[in-house]
Amino acid sequence: MGMRYGYREVGVLLLVVSFIFFIPIAFSAEEKPKTPELTNEDCIKCHPKIVMQVEEKGGKHKTEVGCLDCHEGHPPMVAKEEIIPSCDMCHSGEPHFQLKNCMGCHTNPHTPLAIKFKGKIVSACLTCHSKEGKELKEHPSAHTKLACNQCHTHHREIPPCFRCHSAHTAEMKNQDCLACHPPHKPLVITYGTNIPNSYCAACHDDIADILNKNHTKHHELACVYCHRGKHAVVPACETCHGAPHPQTMLAKFPQCVDCHKDAHNLVK
Repeated sequence: MGMRYGYREVGVLLLVVSFIFFIPIAFSAEEKPKTPELTNEDCIKCHPKIVMQVEEKGGKHKTEVGCLDCHEGHPPMVAKEEIIPSCDMCHSGEPHFQLKNCMGCHTNPHTPLAIKFKGKIVSACLTCHSKEGKELKEHPSAHTKLACNQCHTHHREIPPCFRCHSAHTAEMKNQDCLACHPPHKPLVITYGTNIPNSYCAACHDDIADILNKNHTKHHELACVYCHRGKHAVVPACETCHGAPHPQTMLAKFPQCVDCHKDAHNLVK
């Protein structure tokens, strides 16, 4: 015959079973407390100065990463020297990222594009600005001999031409310089049809004086009407005048200036 239990005995038995199963769980929880997780919101509570730097000049360090993407952990769980990441943790695979001493120019990783130049910088700039470097090399000028930061005193600065150069005429603006002179190949001069003669006369004053003193049809023309598109181009007279003389005359005087003296001071 099986054993029979009363309500009292059953209640005691259930209490004992509960005690056996649940108490170890409670002990286990006390032995292994859950470690709180650090969040970006926790970082900003203690580092307001850095938060402001990132907010104002953080660049992609503001828009594409959070604090914990770079700083993995926090003392005392992680040693202080281990929470400062190396730049190549994220920045690799491009020539610029192979340069040594990132912090020499990028002095504050929280404002990475607030770059400070020391000494004469060229090669570091050209790892990103290769197009400009190629222009300087293929078209030698006084600009080729300069360090990049002699003109660009801080990153992304576009200096005014008049910082070093005098204007051709008093009315010239900086944009007028750039209409003819590309800054990284300044002697490759190109221009449109609206360039006034006074700009040309600043360098070619002797020719401008001759042209101004005579009253032939060339006197009325803009310099760029004949010298079109590219500096130093010398057009053939036939471009405008065709062949106004018979071949017998041209055989004896093959050059137009044999008779007409000078294109800027025509003699009829």
